[in-house]
Amino acid sequence: MNRKKNRQNTRNSKQVSQSKSKRSTKNVLGVHSSQGQVRVIGGDWRGRKLPVLVSEGLRPTSDRVRETIFNWFQFDVPGARCLDLFAGTGALGLEALSRGAAFVQFVEFSPKVASQLEQNLHTLNVSGERVNMLQADALDWLEQPIAKAFDLVFLDPPFHKDFLPSILQKLFENGYVDSKSILYLEQEKSQELPSLPAGWEIQKEKTTSQVRYGYFVCKASD
Repeated sequence: MNRKKNRQNTRNSKQVSQSKSKRSTKNVLGVHSSQGQVRVIGGDWRGRKLPVLVSEGLRPTSDRVRETIFNWFQFDVPGARCLDLFAGTGALGLEALSRGAAFVQFVEFSPKVASQLEQNLHTLNVSGERVNMLQADALDWLEQPIAKAFDLVFLDPPFHKDFLPSILQKLFENGYVDSKSILYLEQEKSQELPSLPAGWEIQKEKTTSQVRYGYFVCKASD
């Protein structure tokens, strides 16, 4: 009887050990840990993996979506001045820099997420002339008019917060976009892409299982 119990205890111990091992694997992959990774998929830093915080609401644009986006913008990114609003991991702005953007302005509200992005920019040794990292509330930051519009604006606000109407109003009113800008939007699949001022039209649009994304240009500028 004791031998039977010993064998049962041994099996139980192995099961516990395997369960712990599985949990450890999840931690390594960033499922339950405080850190994950984002990969640059093209350009000078192609294949480079950078650490990112795993934080509630932080939703890096997937590799597949980024590949589509930058196929769309392959001739627009080199030399462009870009704005990565609600930057999060910085996946979009970093991809633009890797592919030859002249300058990227990152704006991120979370101090911890912004700090990690700043560290990644330092790791990549990006010149201060090509990038500016700002930890700020996007709505507050957009209150200040700007002298020169951005060529390409990446707009990927947190889902289910209804930020888009206010953000778009401020972008247009305060000069962050003009008739020559390209405006990229990413949002919940369940929501239709918003209407923009007269002359602005959706150029391309796609969906995934959770996300609707696309970009607008001003046809009046043609």
